[in-house]
Amino acid sequence: MSRFLFTMMPVNDLGLPTRMLPIARVLADRGHEIGVFNPAPAPMALIAEAGLNPVPMPDLPLPEPGSDMARASKAYDVDEMFAAIFPNEDFVRAMTALHIKLLQDFAPDVVVDSFNLPACLAARILKIPLVTVNQGNFHPASDGFKWWQRPRPTALRSAVAVVNRVAGEHGAGPFARCVDLMAGDLSLIVGTPETDPVADSATRHVGPITWQRGNAELPAWVQDLSRDKPLVWVYAGNPRYNGEGAALNPFDSIVVIRAAIDALGGQPFHVVLTMGHQELPPEFGTLPANFHLAAYLPGPAMAARCDLMVHHGGHSSVTSGLSAGTPAVIIPTATERESNARRMASLGAAQVVMPTPEPDGSKRVDVEEFRAAVNRVLSDNRFRSAAQGVAQSMKKYGGAHQAADRIEKFTQSRILR
Repeated sequence: MSRFLFTMMPVNDLGLPTRMLPIARVLADRGHEIGVFNPAPAPMALIAEAGLNPVPMPDLPLPEPGSDMARASKAYDVDEMFAAIFPNEDFVRAMTALHIKLLQDFAPDVVVDSFNLPACLAARILKIPLVTVNQGNFHPASDGFKWWQRPRPTALRSAVAVVNRVAGEHGAGPFARCVDLMAGDLSLIVGTPETDPVADSATRHVGPITWQRGNAELPAWVQDLSRDKPLVWVYAGNPRYNGEGAALNPFDSIVVIRAAIDALGGQPFHVVLTMGHQELPPEFGTLPANFHLAAYLPGPAMAARCDLMVHHGGHSSVTSGLSAGTPAVIIPTATERESNARRMASLGAAQVVMPTPEPDGSKRVDVEEFRAAVNRVLSDNRFRSAAQGVAQSMKKYGGAHQAADRIEKFTQSRILR
């Protein structure tokens, strides 16, 4: 049996854990030794639910990252996003050292990563085989986030010079682009060529991957909601990444909650609002009578039960809805999420409502536009038919089990070298 360390960008939402934990669980069930590293609170709750081994944060000092999240949220592609997230060379150096120690302490046979640049760099430095599990627009052979804007601008910022200086201190690199680190020795794409096009014949699509315990069921109160009215599932994600009272973060999903309450409160729908193991901001007080709040519900079961999903365009939310054949109205809060939303809309399975930035950094949604989009998707069966068509095409892929098969085959080939 082999020893796998699963790493991912340690962000306090469920997008990356949702795609990684099912693969980790399959490999654990096959007898492999698994560690998972994401110390953020919401992912830790999901790691515990999956019954997997959380790897602790190495005790090393970290300087302030100096990230510009406003610029990251508008990035054209991965390199421009990393230029905004990793402008501080000392932070990149410290994060790389932290992940080197993490890998040395756990001593994996293979690192399995999703969108964690320092982890990928540490694996390259230590010459540990690397498997990457990402969505299409994170891959170097994709058209980036703003794939509808061609040609690619020529003067975009990149953190590759910073990364190469740190890599060079360890005898690794150089790399042409930061995004090149997102393609491992084995590169798996969550999704299909239809949802996540990548112009690379060596890359393997594994279909949708969503987390749900094998025996998970929706609670009785959801199952008992009357079927005479549509059920709208609003998945908010993290409303405030920086916490209550802190500076606004452009990735904040509080705009989704506000839009849902303003547009759907008192309407002839059941609205189930889930927070992804986050707290509902106290400013909302008492929710409208047709709203039902839950900290967390099993995603695949809820996507199958509802008539419509409303979310921020995260890739895991998109694939959860598509794999269940459920259409969506999407309020994307960043260009990466807009990329996913536009892909879903191009397949005929969603409507996209773009938020408008306010002078204070917050975002707002036109309530009438949003309500009209919800009513349009619910009343026009072409949206559900398109989503169900995509769901049918996704059944050709094996998801987490197919990914685990490929990882095992890759690992065995490395051992036999």
